[in-house]
Amino acid sequence: MTVSPTPSPARAATAPVGARRLVRTLYASAFCDEFVLLYPVYALLFSDTGLSVWQTASLFALWSLTGVLLEVPSGAWADAVSRRLLLILGPLLTAAGFALWVLVPSYGAFALGFLLWGAGGALGSGALEALVYDELDRAGAAGHYARVMGRARAIGIAATMSAMGLAGPVFAWGGYDAVGAASVLACLTAAAVATRFPEHRTPSGDGERWSATLRAGLADARADRSVRGALLLVPAVTAVWGALDEYTPLLASDTGVAPETVPWLLLVIWAGATAGSLLAGAAERLTTSGFAALLTGSALALAVGGLAGTPAALVLVALAFGGFQLATVLADARLQQRIDDTGRATLTSVAGLGTELGNLATYGAYAAAATAWGHGTVFALSAVPYVLTALLLTGAARTAARALWGRGRSRRSLS
Repeated sequence: MTVSPTPSPARAATAPVGARRLVRTLYASAFCDEFVLLYPVYALLFSDTGLSVWQTASLFALWSLTGVLLEVPSGAWADAVSRRLLLILGPLLTAAGFALWVLVPSYGAFALGFLLWGAGGALGSGALEALVYDELDRAGAAGHYARVMGRARAIGIAATMSAMGLAGPVFAWGGYDAVGAASVLACLTAAAVATRFPEHRTPSGDGERWSATLRAGLADARADRSVRGALLLVPAVTAVWGALDEYTPLLASDTGVAPETVPWLLLVIWAGATAGSLLAGAAERLTTSGFAALLTGSALALAVGGLAGTPAALVLVALAFGGFQLATVLADARLQQRIDDTGRATLTSVAGLGTELGNLATYGAYAAAATAWGHGTVFALSAVPYVLTALLLTGAARTAARALWGRGRSRRSLS
């Protein structure tokens, strides 16, 4: 698992003119995709409809399973047909799912809605990163990818927090119908915005041979060690903390604060993640050793912040989430640099599948461990995979340095 620094061509502080439409569209799309007022209240909708805890859990499992099953095929499809088309279809499927929830609230409707939401998310996963990287590359701005995607992720987080703040007043005014209608409107707007994405590539197939695209992409990963390393790094960095975010309210509550204080503490944590996204441009030249140091520092902050059990210590959790978010953006950028444009969405989706499976494993491990030891201890234990990843990266960097030194010494001897 090796990581080399991003190439550093001279570049302007802002994207070139040819990429500005792409960047504006991406930022608008990132906001619309996450500005969903149903996010903070849909669990309440399930409960008020009469669903049991186990029924609700089964819906979440169905949602995750849909993403796992469709992640890689959808990426291969994105390489075989228009990536922009999939970015338009994804929000439309999600909008249909949200509409079902509000119009005919029942277990069956919720299940179908999660299937549509999972399918919509899978369509965009891989296709978005591939389209953005290729269009930036075409404009001579591939070196801006980490900066641009970091800002897009920060905008998405800001949209989620805005939706959380607005959901309460809208719900008080119009109930589930109002927040549902607003969520459907956000998805339809996201689909409309996606029509503005530029796309100049020629699809690799006729739309019916996506399986051939998948096989070709996987063959490239097997043949190239650097691609394999970058492919494994994405889930290694993303999976654990991507699952932990679901449990941050419980961690905050365990510090002893009043329930009404928990949202403010969550705001601190997600402010850290937002800052990490915004630092991606400045940090994209990190070496492998620097990347390992970033993971190690973030892991230590997570462990200490989780074990301390005080509201003030959640600032350390915020720093950890900022570091992990930064590492996530950088890992994605380094994967994009190593894969060919014809199979870009395919291999990005393979990395996404690894992340989904890692999330599922983390959910299961968390549930078992938290029952025995509590949330703070489990947050601290969740730092261990990042320390191990950092050690692997450090070892790989030393091996590469020794090999380079050996080749240099051999050349000097021959001369």
